Amino acid sequence: MKAFRWIVIVMILCGASAIAAQSDVSQYRIANRIHVEGDGFWDYVTVDAAAGRLYLSHGTVVEVVDLKTLKPVASIQDTKGVHGIALARDLNKGFITCGRDSCVAIVRLDSLKVTARVPTGRNPDAVLYEPSSQRVFAFNGGGASTTVIDAKTNAVLGTIALDGKPEFSAADGKGMVYVNIEDKSMVAVIDARTMKVKARWPLAPGEEPSGLAMDVAARRLFAVCNNKTMIVMDADNGKIVANLPIGARVDGAAFDTGLKRAYSSNGEGTMTVVQEIDKDTYKVLENVATQVGARTLAVDAMTHHIYLPTAEFGPAPAPTPEHPRPRPTVVPGSFVVLDLEPVK
Repeated sequence: MKAFRWIVIVMILCGASAIAAQSDVSQYRIANRIHVEGDGFWDYVTVDAAAGRLYLSHGTVVEVVDLKTLKPVASIQDTKGVHGIALARDLNKGFITCGRDSCVAIVRLDSLKVTARVPTGRNPDAVLYEPSSQRVFAFNGGGASTTVIDAKTNAVLGTIALDGKPEFSAADGKGMVYVNIEDKSMVAVIDARTMKVKARWPLAPGEEPSGLAMDVAARRLFAVCNNKTMIVMDADNGKIVANLPIGARVDGAAFDTGLKRAYSSNGEGTMTVVQEIDKDTYKVLENVATQVGARTLAVDAMTHHIYLPTAEFGPAPAPTPEHPRPRPTVVPGSFVVLDLEPVK
């Protein structure tokens, strides 16, 4: 009888160990490392799932990668200080913020040629195409404003003053635009048609938000903040629905509508995965190991692959009065896009 009990105990312990081992297995893996030439810094990355393309900001150019071959197929030149890329597939246009030139470069998506340049406020950063109004919003990081462009005619329709430094943005497809205001730790809500700020919602306990994503169907915003927090917010009234822990040095956020998962790309070298149970219930699934510097990301809604640009770093140059906090140098030839895929 004692021997039987010991067998049962061993079976229970082995079963528990197997469950623990399974829980330690990541639900994501790095399927590919897409190497891209050039040693410039990077910012946002955009997926065109329908066309199978990846648009990658990279110093003074936008690199275009074929997602079937995983090879660069084109470079959109002379986009100095590029930050964001917004796509208007219904108009065959792309809109690229050129921070150093304080303009938006407009390209044809079929030819990938720049056809126009539209002046903006100082240092445009994030950019968004709002489909119901067919307007583009370029968020001016140095100008505390957003420049509104008619996507059909390329005409500047006006400038909307904001209360601080805008970071990333999201839209609901029905005319509402949401943007993180980093230095005020809040979300500003803009009516795309009237070009008026309708509301300002605090993100506390979140501080210094950067990336922003949205579950349009559930009307939920996901704001990732510098104090290692993801805030889930009701997009209709600004109510804080959830507060979740994420990794450090975050800059990007994304939402996969098929898997109902929100992602936070953390420059420390992790990606936080948050599962939406229902519109008011969320849990952290895991922190996936990526690579140091992988702080922005984009999701392919069709394949559920996630793309994160990064590189290896050398030492930072000595501080100067003009650059008191210089960036570390990029190791030549090390720039890469991590291609993550779900494994279960």
